[in-house]
Parts: sequence; structure tokens; C-alpha cells
Amino acid sequence: MPLKIIESFKFLKFLKTLCPGLIAAGIVAIAAMFLSEHYGASAMLFALLLGMSLNFLGDEGKTVPGIQFSASIILRTGVALLGLRITFGDIAALGLPTTLCVIGSVILTILFGAAAVRLTYAQRHFGVLTGGAVAICGASAALAIAAVLPRHPHHERDTSFTVIGVTALSTIAMVVYPIIVSLLGLDAKDAGIFIGATIHDVAQVVGAGYSVSKEAGDVATIVKLLRVAMLLPIILGLTILMRRTHQGPDVGREQKRPPLLPWFVALFAALVALNSFVALPRSVLALASETSRVALVMAIAAIGMRTALKDLVALGWRPVALMVAETVFLAVIMTVAIKYFIH
Repeated sequence: MPLKIIESFKFLKFLKTLCPGLIAAGIVAIAAMFLSEHYGASAMLFALLLGMSLNFLGDEGKTVPGIQFSASIILRTGVALLGLRITFGDIAALGLPTTLCVIGSVILTILFGAAAVRLTYAQRHFGVLTGGAVAICGASAALAIAAVLPRHPHHERDTSFTVIGVTALSTIAMVVYPIIVSLLGLDAKDAGIFIGATIHDVAQVVGAGYSVSKEAGDVATIVKLLRVAMLLPIILGLTILMRRTHQGPDVGREQKRPPLLPWFVALFAALVALNSFVALPRSVLALASETSRVALVMAIAAIGMRTALKDLVALGWRPVALMVAETVFLAVIMTVAIKYFIH
């Protein structure tokens, strides 16, 4: 009995340590979602910018432990809950040619980012991070991939830059891509495939798809969910690669390797399977989706608090050019795939 009391006391002390930072990240997240609802921009972008304006909270003081917790554990929880958006049936409904082309485009875009990053003088990890964000599902993918990549002194800066870049490019694509599919003469199904396979964030895919037609919007949403499902194999593959190659920043000896299957990846896979084989109530799915959204907005607010604007400015124009190149690369290979392989 005394042992349980001691453990309870330690847990309460732990929560007390986290509370200031959790409250700070939560308030920023609420403000970001309020601004998003009233001005139509991405809640994650607002959260990141507001968080960066409060950068001093992530540097020192009582808020640091809670902000770190938000940028790690809450982030991973939000990513795991994305699994409830996907079912195996949705993916199977696309057909084998479309599925293979979308999967191939995701892999090729990440490889392109990893190769092209050398022109920016940045680490290869940055190319994987930006390529994965462009190829899979925008800011959510950036946060998920950043969670398994080795940490380094510019980890938060690179993540923040990627979220800003991919959100901006996704918004531009939402406006431009419906015009492109019209110029290419694509029918509703092909337009939906192109939009779903190339625009970065889910919200922008839905907006662009349904601006073309209902059929295009439905197809675009399913294709986008296939890209979201690629989070699982991509993160698993990166984790295996990190286990084989991960070393300390300045030493030759190997550090403790990350687990083969991170807990949030295992939970993501379990939730996909659960949603595929069990008819979950709509209320449960809606609650999980909203919880995931709030967790990710809160996490990106915390990452913003750990990022200084001067660090982003110091990156220069080359990383911007890299993300634009990755976006154009993805659009080109999907155009070729639709014209020559899907039909």
C-alpha cells in the first residue's frame, strides 16, 4: 500500500511538472483552430507561427518539460490516431494499376528528395523529411517522419520549415491543380486521381477535388487515404534503416538503436486493421479524427515554441527550391502515370 501511494505521488509530481508547458501548447492550439475556422487557413500553420512567436517558452523555464512532451508523446499519439481514417477496402477499391502508381510515386518522390538535397548543402535526412511530407500527407507526414529520424541540433528548425513549406505549397496546389486537370483534359476519375496523388494536405485535396466535381472529390479522397496509409511502411522502413546506420553526431561508436517498431507505428497499424474489420460507430471515428487533429495542432505549436525565426531565415532559398522541385516531380510522374499506365 505505501508503495502505491509513493507511485501515485511521483505520477502527480510528473503531471505537475508537465502542466505549464501543456497549458501553453494547448492555448496556442485553441487559438490556432479559432483562427483557422474564421480565416480559412491551415490550423497547423497558425499553430506553428503562433508557437514561434512564443519561442522563449521553449528555451527555459517551467514550460520546457510540457512543451517537450507535446512535441514528442502527444505528436506520436496524434499520428497513431490517423489509422482510423483508413480501411483496406478503400485501398482495394482503387484497383491495382492506380494503387501501384500511387505507391510508386510516393517512393520515387522520397528518393528524389534524398538525392536532390545534396544541392542544398543540407543533410540527407532533410531531403527524406521534405520528400516524405510532399509525397505522403503534408504536415502530418512531416511530423511523423521527424519523430523517427535521428535528432540533431537543427531538428525542430527543419521540421518547422517543412511544415511551413508544405502547407504553403499545398494551398497553392489547391488553387492551381483544378485548372491543370482541366487543361490536360482529364475526366472526373482521372482528375480525382491526379489531385489525390499530388496535393499535400488532406483538407486541400478535398477542397480541390470537390471543386472539380463530386466524383473527382470522392476519388481524390480515397487516393489521398492511400497516401496516408503509406505512412506505415515508410516509417517502418526508415526505422529499420536508422537502426542499421544511426551513429552519434560526432563519434564513431554506435548509439542505442531505436526500436524496430515504434509504439505509435504499431498502434497506427492496429487501428487501420480495426477500422477495416470492425464497423465502428461514426461517433467514435469522428471523436478519434478530432482528437488526432487537436493533438497534431498542439504538437506543432510546441515545435514552433522550440524554433527561432532567425534559424529558418538562415536556411536560405535552396530548401525552398528543393520542396518546389519535389512538388513538381510528383505532379509530373503522376501525369505520366495517368496517361500511360493507369489506363
